[in-house]
Amino acid sequence: MALEVTQILLNAQSIDAATRNHAEESLKQIQEQNLSAFLLSLSAELANNNKPIESRKLAGLILKNALDAKELHRKNDLAQRWLSLDLATKTQIKTSLLQTFSSPVSDARSTAAQVIAKVAGIELPHNQWPELIGSLLSNIHQVETHVKQATLETLGYVCEEVDPQVVDQEQVNRILTAVVQGMNATETSSDVRLAATRALYNALGFAQANFTNDMERDYIMRVVCEATQSSDVKIRQAAFECLVAISSTYYEKLAPYMQDIFNITSKAVREDEEPVALQAIEFWSSICDEEIDILDDYRSEYTGDSDVPCFYFIKQALPALVPMLLETLLKQEEDQDQDEGAWNIAMAGGTCLGLVARTVGDEIVPLVMPFIEENISKPDWRGREAATYAFGSILDGPSPGKLAPIVNVALNFMLAALSRDPNNHVKDTTAWTLGRIFEFLHGAAVETSVITQENCQQILTVLLQSMKDVPNVAEKACGALYFLAQGYEDEGSVSPLTPFFQDIFQMLLFVTHREDATESNLRTSAYEALNEVVRCSNDETAPIVMQLIPVIMLELHQTVEAQKLTSDERDKQNDLQGLLCGCLQVIIQKMGSIEGSKYAFMQYADQIMDLLLKVFASRNATVHEEAMLAIGALAYTAGPNFAKYMPQFYQYLEMGLQNFEEYQICAITVGVVGDLCRALEDKILPYCDGIMTQLLKNLSSNQLHRSVKPPIFSCFGDIALAIGENFEKYLVYAMPMLQSAAELSAHAVSQDDEMLEYTNQLRNGILEAYSGILQGFKSSPKTQALVPYAAHVLQFIDTMYGGREMDDAVMKSALGVLGDLADTLGSHVGPLISQSSSSKDLIEECMVYDDPLIRESAEWAKLAINRAVSG
Repeated sequence: MALEVTQILLNAQSIDAATRNHAEESLKQIQEQNLSAFLLSLSAELANNNKPIESRKLAGLILKNALDAKELHRKNDLAQRWLSLDLATKTQIKTSLLQTFSSPVSDARSTAAQVIAKVAGIELPHNQWPELIGSLLSNIHQVETHVKQATLETLGYVCEEVDPQVVDQEQVNRILTAVVQGMNATETSSDVRLAATRALYNALGFAQANFTNDMERDYIMRVVCEATQSSDVKIRQAAFECLVAISSTYYEKLAPYMQDIFNITSKAVREDEEPVALQAIEFWSSICDEEIDILDDYRSEYTGDSDVPCFYFIKQALPALVPMLLETLLKQEEDQDQDEGAWNIAMAGGTCLGLVARTVGDEIVPLVMPFIEENISKPDWRGREAATYAFGSILDGPSPGKLAPIVNVALNFMLAALSRDPNNHVKDTTAWTLGRIFEFLHGAAVETSVITQENCQQILTVLLQSMKDVPNVAEKACGALYFLAQGYEDEGSVSPLTPFFQDIFQMLLFVTHREDATESNLRTSAYEALNEVVRCSNDETAPIVMQLIPVIMLELHQTVEAQKLTSDERDKQNDLQGLLCGCLQVIIQKMGSIEGSKYAFMQYADQIMDLLLKVFASRNATVHEEAMLAIGALAYTAGPNFAKYMPQFYQYLEMGLQNFEEYQICAITVGVVGDLCRALEDKILPYCDGIMTQLLKNLSSNQLHRSVKPPIFSCFGDIALAIGENFEKYLVYAMPMLQSAAELSAHAVSQDDEMLEYTNQLRNGILEAYSGILQGFKSSPKTQALVPYAAHVLQFIDTMYGGREMDDAVMKSALGVLGDLADTLGSHVGPLISQSSSSKDLIEECMVYDDPLIRESAEWAKLAINRAVSG
């Protein structure tokens, strides 16, 4: 029975906090006491044209949120809850939703469309509501325009929500026919045509079969291209969005249409309104992304036998495409550098130009250089900025050999521009371009760096001076220094930055204290640059880095002690605490790795640990992550001496492992357990019962984000390595968990790249656990305890090898486990391994592998197995 909820829904939107809170509490109570009546009432409210639009919209929103959530476990719970409602209630709700299509209020129709899609997403995979698509398609022939529009909008949302395999091909054909007809130029209603165009965008994933049929594909492409010429700007934008989606989904089908698409995108970029022009540029960016991926995959010219050929659309369009993109660079906005979220034609054009450079490499340089030479000294700032932006955009892609001579000439010019150009836009882009030069043409990977002992001082002088400039320019100067320092990270003691360390630290600390440091992300960039300079320090500069420690500790202490802050001040303090903990982590890692500094650094360890424990009093997730990482670094540096901090620290470690809500903290804490195992070795034993109990609980939970589970398995291996045969008491819990996860992951069908990547992460975590456990028991009288599990471990590797979806990391770990099995269990497993033909095949295959580390692992595994078999 439906309840009267109108007034409660209106009160829930009241400006008076007490009224609003009371209404929200009432809604929550009704939902908990009688879910069926609650959902019925919401659907009735949404469908009732006599009700206020405010209550109808909120009713629809609450209804939608009762069916779906972002977190997977919550989403599944809500779906089960809906499926368990009685049939009569669900039917009544669905009837009300479909009735809403006749409402004259567009917001009500749109909300109903979204809710129907959520219901379809739950029911269609269970073969429920089979009549939905048929009844929607019958609405397409309605005379009333708004019913037609709402139906097409719903079809689009349903396609977005439902897996294409759930809908049979005949229904797909009917959906596409209805949608494409709705897009046709003969459709007189702009609302219908727009809804149809947006629906096609969502339905493209369903059109695989249709795109393999030349006639059907031609028809769809013709209608989409016609829609880009509509008189309605929203339809033109939606049509170009369809083209962008087609370019990534059906790249290999585009060849016959590319000339026409170039013409319409070119016209849109030059003449149309910004939202349309941006999508037209995005089409070419998307083609670049596809071709970069294909060329990365095959790393050689297409030979005619690969799955997805490269059609070199960008290479062919280059002579016309590059001039079109260069024109866009002159369409800057006056305030774009101040707005972090800014996105306009000039920025889109520069981004696309950068992708074109990555796609075609050296060929872009002669096409862009005349534009740079013509505009770089123009009196109008737009010309100077566009020329600089064009130069910065093409630095990633062409070979250093092609770019270095140009950069060597340009460097002095750019340093002068950063110092003296009167325009902030030009200085901002110049500093960004210098950062790109340092990123791509400097460092250990580049044969001849453009940075020399001679020009380094001039570069630093200009960069440090620019850090006093307006925030957006200073932020880019910090970014440029970051890449300059990064290039020296592997250089050891020969860094030309060494004489300037004191000046660099002083300036960066000055920047972090600027009153406007929160603007343009300036403070964060300054700390990132500071961290990078610390990373490239050496024996000579270590004493200067040591002087930083009390400075950073004092600042962190001040944030911990701060009292009575407003919520805005609290947010800023949390950000600062996170940056300071991150900086400490980098200093700890660096000072711990320089032998001469380690002892002096350890004098600060007690104070640092005390401070980091105080930071945990903060309720901010980012701060906890950074503090936990800093403690992991300290444990690694302190080694067994870290044991004295464990009694105080253990409660925070446990809290981190229990934090399912902020799962990144949980994942980082699992990593810190690994650091502790390596540092403390068997001194971690007193804490292992608690840690193992919590890790096993985490693995059993369906509420913990799946990404945390692979590192937990790896962590079993870390614990076993640390405590050796003492791990025996956990075998009875850990091994069945590993076995069931191994079985699931070995037989997992990877529907997409993301799933395949996760499956391989899971396999790798399981293999690392097996390796750690086997190595931990080596030479122990208790190795016999592992023999019963050997057959299952081998079966896991056999199944994975047969599935052929192992990445390099999994392959290397599998070889490690084979070697560890043989090495630890010797003659107990020799016969078992001999019977495993795929183990033998895997090793033989990896003996001739490209990667030397995999070859090395294969040789070691073969040696260990030979010993076990002959023993």
